Amino acid sequence: MPSRALAVTAGEPAGIGPDLCVQIGQRAWPVPLVVVADPSLLQQRAARLGLPLDLLTVDDHVPHEPAPAGALYVAPIKLMVPAHCGELDPRNARYVLDTLDHAVQGCLQGRYAAMVTAPVHKGVINDAGIPFTGHTEYLAEGCGGAHPVMMLACPGLRVALVTTHLALRDVADAITAERLERVIRILDHDLRQRFAIDNPRVLVCGLNPHAGEGGHLGREEIDVIEPVLSRLRSEGISLKGPLPADTLFTAPFLDHADAVLAMYHDQGLPVLKHKGFGNAVNITLGLPIFRTSVDHGTALDLAGTGHADSGSMIAAIEQAMTSLG
Repeated sequence: MPSRALAVTAGEPAGIGPDLCVQIGQRAWPVPLVVVADPSLLQQRAARLGLPLDLLTVDDHVPHEPAPAGALYVAPIKLMVPAHCGELDPRNARYVLDTLDHAVQGCLQGRYAAMVTAPVHKGVINDAGIPFTGHTEYLAEGCGGAHPVMMLACPGLRVALVTTHLALRDVADAITAERLERVIRILDHDLRQRFAIDNPRVLVCGLNPHAGEGGHLGREEIDVIEPVLSRLRSEGISLKGPLPADTLFTAPFLDHADAVLAMYHDQGLPVLKHKGFGNAVNITLGLPIFRTSVDHGTALDLAGTGHADSGSMIAAIEQAMTSLG
């Protein structure tokens, strides 16, 4: 029978990822959750938080029954050096990537139905000499070079991105007709297949202020964006835009849309996080596997304090469970 287990990677060991894993282990879930982490890290963090935790080690086998409240299945990956709350150590960068590799391969091989990721710290991975721009790009590489599309979702709003972790000065050059068309096709396909929306309605942001003001504030809308939208509309894809981003995120537009496509990271995500921070989910589209994540960072200052909010992690797990049908 197909696996119903979810792989949950614990993220940066000095951050709140291990806290979140301990917290989710306090409740009973309807499907097996397998946390990919160093067992000693989870036990130490549970002790620091004063929470009970029974670890059930899994190796090649994947559990078919959920763990009881107060217990977690764990796929053991050993830390390179001991981790301390709030103290980044580049020597553990390889450990973080090893947890992701395990989860990706497990999903590709069918051992896991989907994966959920706690936050990682991009800077410390790069400090270790490993080029890393983010989860989204790394997972795509692990899936054989698929084109990933980042989409964040909270109740009432979905925002997908044409470009992701890219310096602002490089964004305009990255928005090519080829990239835009590929992203829109993936977004339309996955909204239909993964979210059961028969005819997804997508609002498309312009790149420039006022969507270019008829070319006076930039020609990307005229030369790149509108020709792509026009061509895809002729194929039956429901697209509205390019629209000025400063007015698109208002009720008259959003009330009649299933998703927004933003041109770059900080064009769309501040609005979504203002609306749903703590309950939003990061979803990677365009991959042969299903992956969700939290909507926040490692919060080093909260690690081990008991103040980390598990709301986004819970939402990410619940979203991943939808992939089970």
